[in-house]
Amino acid sequence: MNIARAFCDKRLFAAALGDLDTWQVWLTILTAAFSLPLSAEQLQIFSTISGDRLPPTQAVRELWVVAGRKSGKSRIAALVSIYLALFVKHKVAPGERPMVLCIAGSVDQARTVFGFVKGFLEASPTLRREVLDIGRLEIKLRNGVIIAVHSNSFRTVRGRTLCACIFDEVAFWRDETSAVPDLEMYRAVLPALATTKGILIGISSPYRKLGLLYQKWRDGFGRNNPNTLVVQGSSLQFNATIDAAEIAAQREADPAAAVSEWDALFRSDLASFLDDELIDAAVEHGRPLELPPQPDVIHRAFTDASGGVGRDSYTLSIAHQQGYSYVTDLVRGTTGKFDPHEVTKQYAALCREYRVREVVGDAYGKEWVATSWRAHNIEFRKSALPKSDIYLECVPLFTRGLARLPDHARLLRELRLLERQTHRSGRDAVDHPRSERDDYANAVCGALHLCAKAAALAANEPPIVSPILFSTETGETIIGPGAAPPAPGLHRPSSSEPWWRYVSGSGGGFPGGPTLGPPPGSGRREW
Repeated sequence: MNIARAFCDKRLFAAALGDLDTWQVWLTILTAAFSLPLSAEQLQIFSTISGDRLPPTQAVRELWVVAGRKSGKSRIAALVSIYLALFVKHKVAPGERPMVLCIAGSVDQARTVFGFVKGFLEASPTLRREVLDIGRLEIKLRNGVIIAVHSNSFRTVRGRTLCACIFDEVAFWRDETSAVPDLEMYRAVLPALATTKGILIGISSPYRKLGLLYQKWRDGFGRNNPNTLVVQGSSLQFNATIDAAEIAAQREADPAAAVSEWDALFRSDLASFLDDELIDAAVEHGRPLELPPQPDVIHRAFTDASGGVGRDSYTLSIAHQQGYSYVTDLVRGTTGKFDPHEVTKQYAALCREYRVREVVGDAYGKEWVATSWRAHNIEFRKSALPKSDIYLECVPLFTRGLARLPDHARLLRELRLLERQTHRSGRDAVDHPRSERDDYANAVCGALHLCAKAAALAANEPPIVSPILFSTETGETIIGPGAAPPAPGLHRPSSSEPWWRYVSGSGGGFPGGPTLGPPPGSGRREW
């Protein structure tokens, strides 16, 4: 029983598929992947979705399907899991427990796919007779093969005998311990498939141009690889029953997202914030996670506060300048349910060890954050720049090799996951992906940015952050686009910044605005 016949047989999978006319693209893909003859109509479909490559002349070892939303991806993942478990013979050693494993992006998604598996088995009396036992996320069949649907964790795959493996929505996998769970899982399952010569299938909508799915598409789409087949198609190509008006409405609301979700194209407006090479070059392997206070340097601190509920972490980072480099001395975070005032007390004591008297942070929590820090004799100042701009201003520190980081797993994961998005206005913004966090990355980049800004001011150079000086005490913009002439006399943006003396100028843009300089007779530029 080949997969094309099983797909169309009303006693088997067609019992749950319904109208087979709406599944012709999937039938064509599976027919080609198992090197079965294609009809003239299927050859035309195959050419359209495969980049005009030739159909495989042998069953492929890897199949990668890039498809839009509502294309039936999870249902096909369930169907293929059952077919590979029941209709394909697998050579295994005595005592081995062969498994067909379908891996989903989360526990909820795994339950959804598992529901489709049970749905196919229950809709067909013939298939139902092959079931020995149904567990929470595993089904034991009478032939000894187990169908399992798990959430992605590359650690649980090792040691298993896999007859086949299916990656469902692999472009959206996330793992708390790894920034590249798709690549980790791929490396883990290949040895498990080697002895059985099982097939690996990846099915997903695309996202940004990064990760395993993008690599496979980039290297394999349109190429006559005998072992790998890569296909790509929009939602309407896979499922003609989708309401085109719904797609049009969502395209108008978010054109950039529609490109990936409905057209099945990788997003060109999204990129990784920092390349892995830049992050790896900044890591000081072998050093302690936390460095002790240095006697002859000025330490600076940045915090990303949290209220002690939900998934957000309350983080603190302390950094200092060392020569031409900017060193992260420490980064700490508190996650889960906690008392934010108690955490602030602990962080304030830590700051005093490093002779830090002022902490900078974002606008989270408005006044309670500042009040809590001041209660412990540490001044809190709201960052003049939003988080995204801080990230962008830190790029030169990484590209020039000036940033030095500890080998902190959570921090490095968050840095690798940060996304840089170009909006229609042409402006770039940096943020974490959906369902992710960047609390550690925000604190570390904020502290590095403070050190770089102070170094630029001390060297009488334009600060790398922005050509704007802003007084947090008076709310006055001292210099910057559209600023009024400052009042004569001394100015400083905050108690931790250098003093500046108004010299001349008439306000307006930058350059050409008022001229600022060090106060006469000050003897130094640093507070």
